[in-house]
Amino acid sequence: MTRVMFVCLGNICRSPMAEIIFKDMVEKTGRSAEFYIASSATSDENVRNGTGAEVYPPAKKILAQHGLSTGGKRAVQLRADDYGKYDLFICMDRYNVRGVNRIFGGDKDGKIRMLMDYTDRPGDVSDPWYSGDFKTAYRDIYEGCEGLLKSIE
Repeated sequence: MTRVMFVCLGNICRSPMAEIIFKDMVEKTGRSAEFYIASSATSDENVRNGTGAEVYPPAKKILAQHGLSTGGKRAVQLRADDYGKYDLFICMDRYNVRGVNRIFGGDKDGKIRMLMDYTDRPGDVSDPWYSGDFKTAYRDIYEGCEGLLKSIE
């Protein structure tokens, strides 16, 4: 089983979108039993008081436009002990890579990757929390997830 953790800053926009999109792709290809898929944040800003924030409404909306539900997903923060529990940590941008490396104290097994590296357009998935461009974020995340799934076949 391949265990994949998608990571962004707050776990309310990009990483839950990636988690939900990738789960849907895996299910549609009949490969659900081959994967465990989750998402988390490098920051604690959306997980204070012990309860994680829900997926940001515009992210929910763009997912719903593609027939996908957030299913009650709430933000969780990445923890140091997650390193041994997952095979891949798929980050949305280079700042997430730095944050994940900080939390883990490095990446001795080479598990930390960038989502867009699985496309022909390597780089960051722009944060729609700041840009408001959830359509582009969805497109980029979808393409990255397609490439990721192909790389694991």
